[in-house]
Amino acid sequence: MHRRTLIIAEAGVNHNGDRARAIALAEAAARAGADIVKFQSFRADKLATAEAAKASYQQATTGKAQSQLDMLRALELSTDDEIQIAAACAAVGITYMSTPFDADSATHLVRHVGVSTLKVGSGDLTNAPLLLHLARFGLPIILSTGMGTLAEVEQALGVIAFGYLHDATARPTPVEFANLLLDRATWTELRAKVTLLHCTTEYPADPHSINLRAMATLHDAFGLPVGFSDHSRGIHIASAAVALGATVIEKHLTLDRNLLGPDHRASIEPDEMTAMIAAIRDVEAALGDGRKVPAPEEIPNRAVARRSLIALRPVRAGERFTEDNLGVKRPGSGIPPIEYWSYLGKTAQRDYAANEALEP
Repeated sequence: MHRRTLIIAEAGVNHNGDRARAIALAEAAARAGADIVKFQSFRADKLATAEAAKASYQQATTGKAQSQLDMLRALELSTDDEIQIAAACAAVGITYMSTPFDADSATHLVRHVGVSTLKVGSGDLTNAPLLLHLARFGLPIILSTGMGTLAEVEQALGVIAFGYLHDATARPTPVEFANLLLDRATWTELRAKVTLLHCTTEYPADPHSINLRAMATLHDAFGLPVGFSDHSRGIHIASAAVALGATVIEKHLTLDRNLLGPDHRASIEPDEMTAMIAAIRDVEAALGDGRKVPAPEEIPNRAVARRSLIALRPVRAGERFTEDNLGVKRPGSGIPPIEYWSYLGKTAQRDYAANEALEP
């Protein structure tokens, strides 16, 4: 039986600060067949200073005059917005998720919205205090690793493990984080709760920058489930990631790629999300279980496509079979060709017409 990939429709900030649009994104994600719709929870003043520059892709989509801080302020959702959006998600049968960018947002998501899994964005891979705060809730964590190295992922896992395995009275230190990763029991905990997402933090990401094989590198290094947060154009690379072993696919969703905002241009629209999910489900089905055996549908075609031993010309009873009168032709319902050499030199037990299949 094939595994089922978890599909996260990343609504992110594509609501442009509008609760109604956020709910419409959730509804579109549900119709497309996504398992989860994910937003972002932050307070702009806790996330960036007035001096923080915007990324080049943000400048291209929102202009250079506006600061990153002002851009973020315009994209905030209130705590009440989040509760209402989560309720709307429940009404249409899709799981609500949000990436917290600060401790208070995370606490609100867990204590008041009731999220069951926490998602960490790539920008916070090295934000050890936030990682520790998130881990102390004891919930599963999906950790994006864009811009990161294996060493940085390992450090992050040490912090997360400390949060899972020690209460708030334990003193966190880099030495303690590293020592925990030497314990096999730590890895049992991490493998049960943490999924790593390979990611290229560029919007959109060109194919040459994506490096899907890094998913295998992450899996081989840490033994954790891996997935792919896809910022590429189109839907085909996500399907390739599933073929390479992704257990989670995250993809940005927008209602209209032409809307103003930092992420719309690197997102797919609802009909594309539907097509991507259908393609992924086909890939899952096609992966199979890896055993090299004929599919049930193939069995009837054996007789059609394979060959059997036949008389190349009329052969009389008592005549020996030779390379001149023994051959192989379709259908494959008779003696298989592997027996060709064992029949050479044998005596025919009855008369055979040309092209007649031999009998055992």
